[in-house]
Amino acid sequence: MNETLTYNPERSLGYMCNMVARQFKQCLDRQIQPLGLSSGVFPVLLQLWVKDGQFQSELLKAIKVEQPTLANTLSRMERDGLVRREADSEDRRRSRVFLTDQAREVEQEAMAQAKEINDRAAQALTSEEHDTLLALLARLSKSFAES
Repeated sequence: MNETLTYNPERSLGYMCNMVARQFKQCLDRQIQPLGLSSGVFPVLLQLWVKDGQFQSELLKAIKVEQPTLANTLSRMERDGLVRREADSEDRRRSRVFLTDQAREVEQEAMAQAKEINDRAAQALTSEEHDTLLALLARLSKSFAES
């Protein structure tokens, strides 16, 4: 007797994580677009708002994207006046990435918009569920990083 396997996307961890991530991205894009930003540049900005002047290699490690993806993102960010790249004074082959005044000026509003989206999503959960979900997602992320 052959049993037919049925796929239920709502029972797929990967599908649901991807769906929620896309929804977060869409909401973030709508909120920060008036600031001249997009969700594609947000991870880089978050890292540089914490520590400006990072090496590209540091950004790669922190945001976990491929080198060509980061290079393209940084090129767009330079074009849009958000960052500038400078050769390192000790090793001219390496470059550091610095925020421009324009990027610094939108930090508070962009962070407020991101917080609003996170707060809106958290309303669907109890405080305990929120904490549990964050802990579980961190554990999943760690398990992928270790494999």
